[in-house]
Amino acid sequence: MTVTTLRVLVADDERPARRFLTGLIKSIAGVQLVGEAESGEEAILLIQSREPHLALLDLQMPEIGGLDVARRFSGAALPLVAFVTAFDDYAVEAFELNAIDYLLKPVQKSRLIATLNRARARLKNPEPVARRSATLDAATTAYKQAARRQYLERIPVRRRDEVVILSVRQIASAIAEGELVHLTTIANERYTITHRLHALESKLDPRRFVRLGRGTLANLDVITRVSPMPGGTYLATLANGQELPVSRIQSRILRETLLKL
Repeated sequence: MTVTTLRVLVADDERPARRFLTGLIKSIAGVQLVGEAESGEEAILLIQSREPHLALLDLQMPEIGGLDVARRFSGAALPLVAFVTAFDDYAVEAFELNAIDYLLKPVQKSRLIATLNRARARLKNPEPVARRSATLDAATTAYKQAARRQYLERIPVRRRDEVVILSVRQIASAIAEGELVHLTTIANERYTITHRLHALESKLDPRRFVRLGRGTLANLDVITRVSPMPGGTYLATLANGQELPVSRIQSRILRETLLKL
C-alpha cells in the first residue's frame, strides 16, 4: 500500500499533552490528523469512524487505557498503533521486547517523525494482521506481568514540615482534582498528594483497588453497599460513610465482579 497522506489519530486524556502532540503532527508534512480523543471510549469510536492508518494511544487513560483500546480491534479494523507514555520501565521493556512502537512524554519531534516513517514503511510492506494481533497480545501480557511485580504498600504524604507515611491498606478512596489526588482513609482522615490518578492506579494492586469512574478509585475491601441508580449506574457506599458514584462503564465491570456470587 502506497500512502501519500498518513492518517493519524491521537488519544490522550491529558489536554496539554494531547494539544502538544497534535501540534507536532500538524507541523509535519504528509500527515493528516483525523481525530483526537480524550478517553479510551472515544478513541474506539473515532477509530471505527475515521479509520486512521496510525493511532497514537496514551498507555494510561482512565477506565480504558491504550492497550485495551487496541485490543478491541481485530483483522483489517486494527490500525497500526504506537503507545505514548511517561517514562515507564515496564512499558519500555515490554514494547521493546515485542517490537511495539512507543513514544515517551514529552514527545520529541524527531522521535515522532521516526514513528511516522516506520508506519509508512509498514503500510508499504504490511505484515499479516494475525501476527500484529499476536504481537500486541504478547506485549500486553509482558507489560501486565512486569507491572504486577511491585505494588505500593506505603505512600509518603507531605504535611507542612513533616512527611506522613500512609499505609495503602488504610486508604478507602482516591479522588482526582486536576493535578491533585485526595486520599481518604478508612478512619476518614484526608490527605492530598500531587500526582496523576492514572499514574497512582498503575502502582496499586488491582485486586485491592477498583476504578469507579473517570476520577475515582476505591478500596474493594471497604465497599459495603452498591445501590442501583437511574441510567444503569450505581452508587457505592464505603465503610467510612463515603458515597461515590460509579460510571456506566465501571458499573458493567462491577456487575461482573462484586455483584456475582
